[in-house]
Amino acid sequence: MADFLRFSYSETRGSSGETLFRPILPVILTHRGTPYTAHAIIDSGADVNVLPYPIGIGLGGNWEQARTGLTLSGNLANYEARGILVNCTVGDLPSVQLAFAWTRAEHVPLLFGQVNFFMEFDVCFFRARSMFEIRSRS
Repeated sequence: MADFLRFSYSETRGSSGETLFRPILPVILTHRGTPYTAHAIIDSGADVNVLPYPIGIGLGGNWEQARTGLTLSGNLANYEARGILVNCTVGDLPSVQLAFAWTRAEHVPLLFGQVNFFMEFDVCFFRARSMFEIRSRS
């Protein structure tokens, strides 16, 4: 098992067509035995992990049974959010359980934020070299 994993920044297009480079991490999310392959933006400025509505449904999540009472801010403030626990596997690092704010917003990226992605993984950004490294807390 690797001590850390190294990834290249991904090239994306901004809303005005400009080229952007983002730390996008390929992961396998699992909820109640249902796996879902996804790509998440690692956002050290995000307070919480954010799960878009369609991914939650793809994982077999039940919106009506999810925990209520979460309030998001910024451009997601107008959307209802509920709590959901999902297992996350990054490469061959040990799987961890992540808490997500599952939002009704459909056109937002999967985000990894301070609670609790950065509590489970150490991330080193090397933006000048367009790469980042992930290390498991354990």
